[in-house]
Amino acid sequence: MATKNITTEEFQSTISEDGITLVDFWADWCGPCKQFAPIYEKVSEANPDITFAKVDTEAEQQLAAQLQITAIPTLMAFRDGILVFSQAGALPAKSLEQLVDGVKGLDMDDVRKQVAEHEASHQH
Repeated sequence: MATKNITTEEFQSTISEDGITLVDFWADWCGPCKQFAPIYEKVSEANPDITFAKVDTEAEQQLAAQLQITAIPTLMAFRDGILVFSQAGALPAKSLEQLVDGVKGLDMDDVRKQVAEHEASHQH
């Protein structure tokens, strides 16, 4: 599956789907974003079971602000609706492939437990 551009309205429904969703935040004026785009596209084609989404931060400024995107490109990975990775900066193909493998290998029961513990500890 190739990459797909998503809007602010589509963001929540896209990331909350079961499975893995990567989101690339980019803009047209950003050189590193342009260099990262073909890498992202290529890895998306090798992983048809994963959703590779793209958000144009110029077109979707409200979403970028909500998510506190301060540098682009920023890559986020969600699995079953849970944010499991967020990092600014373009990744080389090998690093992106390692990230995909890492997210695939996560023990989601453990991740959900950590999220629940984190949320419980912040409810004073």
